[in-house]
Amino acid sequence: MGYDIKDPALAGQGRDRTDWAEREMPVQRLLRRRFEQERPLAGIMIGACLHITSETANLVRTLLAAGAKVALCGSNPLSTQDEVAAYLAVELEAPTFAIRGEDEATYYRHIQAVLDLHPNILIDDGADATYTLITKRPDVLAGVIGGCEETTTGVIRLRNMERDGALGYPVIAVNDADTKHLFDNRYGTGQSTIDGILRCTNILLAGKRFVVCGYGFSGRGVAMRARGMGAHVIVTEVAPVRALEAMMDGYQVMTVEQAARVGDLFVTVTGNLRVIRKEHFALMKDGAILANAGHFDVEVDKPGLGELAVSRRVIRPLVEEFTLADGRRLYLLGEGRLINLAAAEGHPASVMDMSFANQALSCVYLVQRRGQLEKRVYPVPAEVDQEIARLKLESMGVQIDSMTPEQERYARSWEEGT
Repeated sequence: MGYDIKDPALAGQGRDRTDWAEREMPVQRLLRRRFEQERPLAGIMIGACLHITSETANLVRTLLAAGAKVALCGSNPLSTQDEVAAYLAVELEAPTFAIRGEDEATYYRHIQAVLDLHPNILIDDGADATYTLITKRPDVLAGVIGGCEETTTGVIRLRNMERDGALGYPVIAVNDADTKHLFDNRYGTGQSTIDGILRCTNILLAGKRFVVCGYGFSGRGVAMRARGMGAHVIVTEVAPVRALEAMMDGYQVMTVEQAARVGDLFVTVTGNLRVIRKEHFALMKDGAILANAGHFDVEVDKPGLGELAVSRRVIRPLVEEFTLADGRRLYLLGEGRLINLAAAEGHPASVMDMSFANQALSCVYLVQRRGQLEKRVYPVPAEVDQEIARLKLESMGVQIDSMTPEQERYARSWEEGT
């Protein structure tokens, strides 16, 4: 069924990277052993628009063990690990269409290549593939059982599609599972964002005024890790409850305009567009650094920054210097794309183990309920969430208590009081 990758000769390196990641993905190994016996996805074609990383390759191993066929494309032009793409295409024989640094036209051509294989389930990361399928590929839509969405940004898009009556099939919001957002978003994004920034810049965070725009679970993780590195963290928010939470978590809270005057480093984690704009660039100090940890490269106003600049140059790999008319220099990291994947390796395998367990088990859930679900966005079933947490604890050698029969009766009762 073909592939479009940088170099098939890199497959061996991709296998090694995937094997290394698997050491930290015990839940995937447990599911794989179960699926090899049960084959719950036999005959199902899965299309996956995901970051092509070693963790994703382990998900593919699990889906193949379940009997599925899998085709993949990248969900971000700078997140593909070319050696992993080669391993998927050559050794796992999963049609893979992803090249690190691909342009926008190639990105969407690769999405179309996956859709050409008529997937029954679409695993998406940001909803670009879902949008393309629903709006441009009615020939494929009829064969789709359902989908899964990995990101906050994608879930927002899908809920808006549901509201407008445009959602063409049921989708499970994997992002919203407790075993996803409490760990992947918070601990994964927190660590990998800092990792990407440090690989890009080699700066010392201690003593820096570190501005986090957005205090969802990903923003909380970034703020937590920045403070752990000795930074003075400032949070900006539009939601009063989240702003209050950030304040009581011990951070300074202010507007983006106020933060622009004092910040040394800015990270956007909102899922919205133009969070940092021309009027904010005009207030920033010389040497301010800008990075994005949201899914799309729209949170930092790149066109606006380009308009203000009188010159620009790439001063380090993935570090672009914009010199303004008054001589101030601002630095944009990773082209404003996901910094943890543009400049580093994305989330650690240990948290992706749980996120991808949600993906695999949600695919099984969709197949088992084929034709029974409405065209809506559904949560991950609570029993799936609990099972993944149980498996993760088991793999860590951790035991927890169970309620006694008396406690279970009490938890179900309403008659007993003071």
